[in-house]
Amino acid sequence: MVNLFGKAKKTRGKSLDTHIHHLSIPLIVQRTIEHADIILEILDARFIDKTRNKEIEKIIKKMGKSIIYIFNKSDLVDVNKIRREIELENLKPHLFFSSKRRKHPSDLRNLLKAESKKISKESVNIGVIGYPNTGKSSLIKSLAVKSKIRISSESGHTKGAQKIKISEGLYFIDTPGIIPPKEKISFMEDKHSQIGAVDWNKTKNSELAIHKIMQENPGLFEKYYKIEADGDSEILIEEMGKKLHFFKKGNFIDEIRTAKRILRDWQEGKIKV
Repeated sequence: MVNLFGKAKKTRGKSLDTHIHHLSIPLIVQRTIEHADIILEILDARFIDKTRNKEIEKIIKKMGKSIIYIFNKSDLVDVNKIRREIELENLKPHLFFSSKRRKHPSDLRNLLKAESKKISKESVNIGVIGYPNTGKSSLIKSLAVKSKIRISSESGHTKGAQKIKISEGLYFIDTPGIIPPKEKISFMEDKHSQIGAVDWNKTKNSELAIHKIMQENPGLFEKYYKIEADGDSEILIEEMGKKLHFFKKGNFIDEIRTAKRILRDWQEGKIKV
């Protein structure tokens, strides 16, 4: 890990101090935007809108820098179903990707090389941003030269900015995943649990998170677990608890333990949308 941002310097585009000095955005991310020539925004293909950081997108565009949208975990969705959403939002250029299954790394490498040729610099820096647990580190590892990057399924694993070589003259700047400060309040936890920004084992109300996911994805859990719950999260948790033999004192179902197990399966991508 390297301290990349010891001193501010002139970079391509407008300056940080006058255009993107935002107290709502961590300094490490602000510096990454300033030093990067291209930005990759890593999005969860299951929750494109929920994992976009539109505030940061506005700042990047204001600085005259381009964004490449990477729809990671694309193996968990029907790509044809979400193409219309992408077209309506005009999210271009973009690429469907799967870090877990190593799908399309050569396509991503070629896209980065093509975009970097538009920049008149011998060395091009590519900033990588996204919510926690969208798969940034895994994506980088799939392209990095002689990589020894540690990968973890736990959100927030990356602790500081790292500069990583992709190829000659092409570098990633990886940053920790960020949750917008306006979302760091308790009623947003179900969203963060759903997209994996808060780990299943740290979620305070896993039953509510399961309820919300079932509302937005009717029949999904029932089909995967082969349980008839008719969209009722309480029935799902009760029947799943019986299947798993998750009992507490008095032979009652341990609802919290069961809900966390379901949430873990969801966050780890075992259940395809």
